[in-house]
Amino acid sequence: MLCLKIFSVRIIDVSIGTVRSIFTIKGKNFVASMIGFFEVLVWFLVAKEALDTDNNSILIAISYSLGFATGTYLGGFLSNLLIKVKLGVQVILSSNDKSVVKAIRNKGYAVSVMDVKGRNFLDSKYMLFIEIESNKYNELTSLIKSLDDKAFIVVNETKYVHNGYFAK
Repeated sequence: MLCLKIFSVRIIDVSIGTVRSIFTIKGKNFVASMIGFFEVLVWFLVAKEALDTDNNSILIAISYSLGFATGTYLGGFLSNLLIKVKLGVQVILSSNDKSVVKAIRNKGYAVSVMDVKGRNFLDSKYMLFIEIESNKYNELTSLIKSLDDKAFIVVNETKYVHNGYFAK
């Protein structure tokens, strides 16, 4: 029973810690500090109970470790659900194809277009700049690949965005 309790509470503790870390990285320090308080409180209580027992079974350490691993996985999943991320997507099309740009815009994406030169400086191509919410990533990349299977796509997480238009 103690092993199950340790395992379960470690899942909660580490999940909270993973979410706290993401909030810290995102610059949401006040929220992260509040989450951190509860994270350490839960950790302290479970660690105290695990260390105060007279039971020296390796199963306690295994339960503690499995709870940590499971909590890390669950925390990452929760972070993806709770924390909205903006992505900057740069796409270099294989040619100057206005129909590709039009098709992307028709799907509701804002696209800025720039003329660029290819590897040999003779090829003229379009570079597209698209800012999206992370939940639109798979949809957008599938659309681009269906329109230009040779498109070069680079994606970066955007920390700040001012003004502009986002697909709904």
